[in-house]
Amino acid sequence: MSRASRERWLAESSWLAAHLQDPDLRLVDMRGAVRVAARDGVQHAEYVGLPDAYEAGHIPGAVFLNWTTDIVDAADPVPAQVAPPERIAAVLGAAGIGDQTTVVAYDNHPSSQFATRLWWVLRYYGHDKVQVLDGGWPRWQREGYPSSTERPSYPAAAFTPRMRGEWRATAEQVLATLGRPEVTLVDARDQAQYTGTVRRGPRGGHIPGAVNLPREAVVDDSGCYRGDRELRQAVEALDLRPEQQIVAYCNGGVAATSVLFALSLLDYPRLSNYDGSWNEWGSRADLPVEAGR
Repeated sequence: MSRASRERWLAESSWLAAHLQDPDLRLVDMRGAVRVAARDGVQHAEYVGLPDAYEAGHIPGAVFLNWTTDIVDAADPVPAQVAPPERIAAVLGAAGIGDQTTVVAYDNHPSSQFATRLWWVLRYYGHDKVQVLDGGWPRWQREGYPSSTERPSYPAAAFTPRMRGEWRATAEQVLATLGRPEVTLVDARDQAQYTGTVRRGPRGGHIPGAVNLPREAVVDDSGCYRGDRELRQAVEALDLRPEQQIVAYCNGGVAATSVLFALSLLDYPRLSNYDGSWNEWGSRADLPVEAGR
């Protein structure tokens, strides 16, 4: 079954190159960055989109969406929270993405976390016709496929959000799951942040009971998603089972989507993103924290 899921969610560069002119296909350039600096022993992060990189060259026909503004809720005090349905409908519709459009997202990140963020947003809003370009922009360039500086214009489309609440968890929902054996929390940050050796925000550590599966573990050195066998070994080593409810988190609900994407490649059906992640949990003194392994 996972082979069918890989073909459903992952787009290969060779396939995409042959389908660039498909009228029902919309390419979305999601290139961005999280710029991290350390001051007084604490990490500070700046979330940025990279429109200049898009203007300098992108896959022909691609539109650009800024992950820090276009698909986030500007009114939410927690950074980078998913935009409300009316905002999503307006942004996607203006980009020519409608209910019948197949979306292929790509970025420049080693684990495609901004592309998988859009993948998660679309699935959260009920749109399953979405893929992530395996290896992203670096692989596309490496393999010699064409690029363009032309900004395309598409007719506006009607995108209808159909929210799937189970795809997004709140802090209160996560708190209620602590200690329940049928629910597993997965921390997608690096080990140093998971253990609390490196701190981002007022508190370090992780949510009690969470296991650590860094986003880097689900991709290979070329930025492509690992094969089924390797992915299965990684998740089974943490005793992650398909019958469980798996809630992933990171700092801002973005890296977590790379792990959720990998689990979808393996047909894990009960997946959720704690969107507030450590940006919210670590800043709330009323929520419990563990440090160490």
